Formats: sequence, C-alpha cells, structure tokens
Amino acid sequence: MQPEKPRARRYAFAASIELVDLESDAEIREQTSDLSLFGCQVVTANAWKVGTKVRIRVSHHGNVFTALGRVVNVRTKTGMGVTFTKIEPNNQIILEKWVSEIRDARERPFQNV
Repeated sequence: MQPEKPRARRYAFAASIELVDLESDAEIREQTSDLSLFGCQVVTANAWKVGTKVRIRVSHHGNVFTALGRVVNVRTKTGMGVTFTKIEPNNQIILEKWVSEIRDARERPFQNV
C-alpha cells in the first residue's frame, strides 16, 4: 500500500493529541507537529500501523477539536500521519479557525516593536 500524501498544505502546529484505536481501544497521548484541513502529523515513537482507524482529540489554547481518522503513513522514529475521515460541523469550525490563524501568522510580515 502506497502512503497517502497530504491533500492540503500542512503548517507547523504543536498541540496535545489523544488518539484511540477504534478496534482495540488502545490510547496514546502525544503531540502534533503539523496540521492541515485534512490531517495532522503525530510525534510518537510507537506509531500504529497504516490503516488503523482512530478517534482524535486535539487540545490547543483552551479549544478542543474531535474527529474520526485513519493512520495513513508511518515514519520511523518520528511518528505517523493521520487523515481526518469524519468531522462534525462545530469541530470543522475549530479546525478552520486554527489553520487560518496559523496561515495568517505565517503571512504577516515581521514587525519591529
């Protein structure tokens, strides 16, 4: 199986993430390293196999995003890529807000204060 490539630009994004394997109920708590509208990279030394279906909970600055997803790639020693497969509308709003804030911050020119 060929690993899936991101469908949208990913931005550096460090946040707490909890993943639950929907088949075994195994749980991991780690950090994200990037985020897009379609998925994220999870920093972990104990990645799950490609195809694992997961429940996702990301916490960042007092907001919580939840979704269902699937592991789409595994990178030895660095983590796993997760694509979002089902997002409720209220969580889609949170995700879009985070990505917009990251994108806007990157595009703002540096200002001396």
